[in-house]
Amino acid sequence: MRYGINSFLFVSPFTTESVKLFPQFKKWGFDSVEIPVEDPSHIDPAAVKAALDKNGLVCGSVCACMGPDRDLRGTPEQQQTGLKYMKTLLDQMVILNCPKLIGPVYSAVGRADAVPEKEYKQQWKTVVKHLQTLCKYAEKCGRQVCLEPLNRFETDFINTCDQGLQMIKDVGSPALTLHLDTFHMNIEEKDQAKAIRKAGKLLGHFHACGSDRGTPGSDSINWPSINKALNDIGYKGDVVIESFTTDVKVIARAAAIWRRIEPTTNEIAVKGLKFLKATVK
Repeated sequence: MRYGINSFLFVSPFTTESVKLFPQFKKWGFDSVEIPVEDPSHIDPAAVKAALDKNGLVCGSVCACMGPDRDLRGTPEQQQTGLKYMKTLLDQMVILNCPKLIGPVYSAVGRADAVPEKEYKQQWKTVVKHLQTLCKYAEKCGRQVCLEPLNRFETDFINTCDQGLQMIKDVGSPALTLHLDTFHMNIEEKDQAKAIRKAGKLLGHFHACGSDRGTPGSDSINWPSINKALNDIGYKGDVVIESFTTDVKVIARAAAIWRRIEPTTNEIAVKGLKFLKATVK
């Protein structure tokens, strides 16, 4: 099991120059970096890989940033734009030697509409078709796609572990797995540990976030039960802190972070990592 940090905690967008963060990540004790690539033109993947190697880090995952123009259930143009964007990320991941494309790969974040059941079913079929195409490409690249359910305020499409597993079943690709996040599960799941066990071997990625998006451990989540569930299923992937602060304005607005949750950004990383290493292991 590796411990990772999502760079959104410190910067948006992540560019090639953002590799200056890597020495500090390593000093704090992180093993991997999760890089949200908002636009593929923002990074030189070879230069980022060299900086990772220099600092003894790996890119454990690339996060798909699904804006309104990248929506696999949107307009035909949005569907194709989203598909092309994620294929480009997979190409960059080969250079980065990054194994996993993670996040809400099915739709735009923030699209939460009450659509009729018939329309929802049609959207589902459309997303299945596009994810089959994406996953076939991922298989060719030797990469994995990890689908993340989001809470009801960020999407109306896939909110729970059950829905994510159904999508994985319908797509039918060995490249598609599940990505669970304690922040979203805290809102949507009756029992987080039960959801983790239900995901089982299909759990490909894991976000360890405070129930308020703050520091893991200084919150209301039952972390011992999370740890036991991860061990019960033999999870050996990355455990990543994905928290947001008001310091990164664009992300704060997108994630509805309206107040300072912790005294400092660094505290989330340092105290969060210390807690996870002691509790989720």
